[in-house]
Formats: sequence, structure tokens, C-alpha cells
Amino acid sequence: MSKLLNWINSYVLILLLLTACATPQQEQSQGAADTLRTSAPAEADNRKVILFFGNSLTAGFGLEIEQAFPALIQRRIDSLGLPYRCINAGLSGETTASGNTRIDWMLEQPIDILIIELGGNDGLRGISPEETRKNLQSIISKAKAKYPAIKIILAGMEVPPNMGLDYAAAFRKIYPELAKSNKVELIPFLLEKVGGEPSLNLPDGIHPTAEGHLIVSETVWKTLQTLLKKES
Repeated sequence: MSKLLNWINSYVLILLLLTACATPQQEQSQGAADTLRTSAPAEADNRKVILFFGNSLTAGFGLEIEQAFPALIQRRIDSLGLPYRCINAGLSGETTASGNTRIDWMLEQPIDILIIELGGNDGLRGISPEETRKNLQSIISKAKAKYPAIKIILAGMEVPPNMGLDYAAAFRKIYPELAKSNKVELIPFLLEKVGGEPSLNLPDGIHPTAEGHLIVSETVWKTLQTLLKKES
């Protein structure tokens, strides 16, 4: 638990520093760069699409795109001969509000499985849990409305204890409650066994190393493989 708290507190410090130093134009440019960096080229084939929709954790901040967990999932899928193509749509700094806007564009392409990894930046900014819940619900609802047969996985996150016990408790409830009410799959904590482990995170203390992403990919795979078995 102490390692997890150390990771969360490091995340808060880095977020505050970045917020204080970055201008809106810089943030916009960085976001555009990340979008180009993480967008997989379309392939003329009939493979089903798995979209990883998240922030810098999904984007693989500080690493080559091939080292981020969505690419590792693709390798596993390919090794098993499964007909799926993974698209990394991670965007650094993404909140659930901006994600709720960006998902409209992402849904223009056919998606079979949607993995949502958002909310961490909301918690670190002290955004109301109800606002975060509303935005995540909207993303889920839009995806289901566009593609009724879509399968969705919701990846949970944690917030720092210095935000207050009531806030942390309210935030923690968001993910399991949304998963239950929408009948979607849940990953309780995306950074299980990685958050708070210095050797598994970059010098900033918050973004996983290549080895950390290997562990994250295992965490995601445990849930994803269940859906893939149902689809096959």
C-alpha cells in the first residue's frame, strides 16, 4: 500500500509541475504529436478492431510505441493467430471530458472491442467524481449506440489520499458501479503490481517502464482474453 501511495503522490507532483509550466498551445501541440505517434496505420484486412482509448498510460509515455501495453497485447494476439487488430488511441493529458469529445471521432471507424482507460487525470485535478462518472457513462453510451454489439472493458484507477477520504471513496466506486450498471468488463486497477514500484516506473515515478508495461499487459490480458474466447 505504501508503494501505491508513493506512486500516487509522485503523480500529483508531476501533474502540478506540468500544469504550471505548460501553455495551452504547448498542451495542444503535445496532444497532436501523441495522436500521430500512437495512431496505427489502417490495414486492408478483415480483422476485428480493439481500440485502446486512454491517456499517457495507454500511449506509452516516454517509450517507443512498440513497448506500450497495447502493442504487447497485439503481439500476443498475433502469436495465438487471433483475427484482431489493436489500435493505440492513447493521448497524454486526456481527461474524461476531453475523451467524451474525442470518442465521437474515434467511433467513425468500426470497433469491436473498446478498452477505456480514463479518469486518472480527473482525480488528480480534483474534478467531481460525478462529473467523471457522467463523462465515462457518456463514452460508454455513445459506443453502444454506434455499435450495439461492441464489447467494452473499463480500466479502473486510484486517486491520492490527500484528495480526502470521501473523495477517494467516491472516485473508487465509479468504475465497479459503471461496469455493473452497463454490463461491461472491469479491470479494478490498471497499474496493479506496477504503481509505486520504482524499478517499474520511469524517473518521473508515474509512467511505467518497458518492464512495467509488460506487467500491465498481463493485467489487461486477463480480462481481454475472456472476451476473445467468447467471440471465437
